[in-house]
Amino acid sequence: MNFNEEFSLLLRACYPLIYLPTKEEERAEKAIATAIEKLGKRNIYTWDFVNGYQENPNNAGFGKRNPLQALEFISNMPKNAGGVYILRDFHRFLEDIAVSRELRNLAQSLKSQPKNIIIIAPQVQIPEELTEVITVVEFALPTAPEIKIEIDRLISATGQKLSEQMLNELVRAAQGLSLERIRRVLTRAIATNNGRLESEDVELILEEKRQSIRQTQILDYYPATEQISDIGGLDNLKSWLLRRGGAFSEQARAYGLPNPRGLLLLGIQGTGKSLTAKAIAHHWHLPLLRLDVGRLFAGLVGESESRTRQTIELAEALSPCILWIDEIDKGFAGLDGKGDSGTTSRVFGTFITWLAEKKTPVFVVATANNIRALPPEMLRKGRFDEIFFVGLPNETERQAIFKVHLAKLRPHNLGNYDVKRLAYETPDFSGAEIEQTIIEAMHIGFSQNRDFTTDDILEAASQIVPLAKTAQEQIEFLQQWVAAGKARLASKNNGLSDRIQSQMN
Repeated sequence: MNFNEEFSLLLRACYPLIYLPTKEEERAEKAIATAIEKLGKRNIYTWDFVNGYQENPNNAGFGKRNPLQALEFISNMPKNAGGVYILRDFHRFLEDIAVSRELRNLAQSLKSQPKNIIIIAPQVQIPEELTEVITVVEFALPTAPEIKIEIDRLISATGQKLSEQMLNELVRAAQGLSLERIRRVLTRAIATNNGRLESEDVELILEEKRQSIRQTQILDYYPATEQISDIGGLDNLKSWLLRRGGAFSEQARAYGLPNPRGLLLLGIQGTGKSLTAKAIAHHWHLPLLRLDVGRLFAGLVGESESRTRQTIELAEALSPCILWIDEIDKGFAGLDGKGDSGTTSRVFGTFITWLAEKKTPVFVVATANNIRALPPEMLRKGRFDEIFFVGLPNETERQAIFKVHLAKLRPHNLGNYDVKRLAYETPDFSGAEIEQTIIEAMHIGFSQNRDFTTDDILEAASQIVPLAKTAQEQIEFLQQWVAAGKARLASKNNGLSDRIQSQMN
């Protein structure tokens, strides 16, 4: 059900108090007006703190700087006079005891009257005593057809004719932005190019998108430069990903394939889980959004839940995309909710419900180090397409990892390094630890004004105590969990300990 259908239904059902969380005030008011036109004669009254009511010349400015008076105006209107009352930024006054009480009184009296109060605010901020009388209606960011109409409108004024391909590229680049931001960035591009839009302006829109995402202070827009070939080993995981390379295409929809849902990657730190998330976005040519779960939680009551909804809305508006959630086990620690009035549980509940029910092509890549910190609900089938265990690289994979890092740093001198010896001498080293040994070897060579050698790398490796030794208990627990058949192995040669391997045979 789209916004117009849901909103019209609530008006017909005489829902007295409706809350629209959106920063697009102008677009929301136009959508409200469009929905009301189909319901017959209902007057629209708009109030804000600075100007009061403006529609009726007899009441111009009524309720200025007085939110309680704004509500009394509604209460004093004739009972049979149909009306929709839009209150801008009214969330700031809901904590006032007089305003809260008057709203609850109106919620009772308006049930039998053709009147509705619409609160438009940038975020959901509702006191506990009003949660039962206010209905929140999501007002999503503009869809691709809406964006296309807006771009066509702007272009028509210039007389320029855009190719279908360029128009589609502009629409896709603009998804996730408000109409106001789209107008602003396209107008800037047109002014810069003497009244025309060029293909290079797609990058200008993407920069505006990055700026918009940064302003949320929840999501980060990552440039996806890593490639699948940058991942050493993990052959099972890479094969799984390569098979799904075209799963977001129109051909896949026509074939009947559902959109891929996501991956949960388990394993200790430094084994390539985060690198995999970046490589997926690059290989599938999709934007990469990184979510820091800790940023969802805020001090005000209801704000954490609002941030969660905002994150989901933005990810869906940018779809198809990759949503990367790093160390999700730490983000939802303390799920019992004893110290935060249940906020963590509510945020988690909203998130996993979305994971299970989402219809939009948002591919979620979650990484976790501590399986014991993850609640069972997260691991239930249907949340993710697959759960992969990313273990420590075996000797063959360590050779591949050494080659990847050395090829980046010394592409013409790769043959000078004994990669087989390096892999043999670094048992239980993770990919991150291998990279660190090479960096340390570079410092050795640089300090002596020469290129670094295989012996320098081995000397650096001898100074590192791998995490496999300091976190042995955690690794064994993970391996036993995998041995029970609860996750797939990311590597063909899985590298499980001999004791755990014997349990699987």
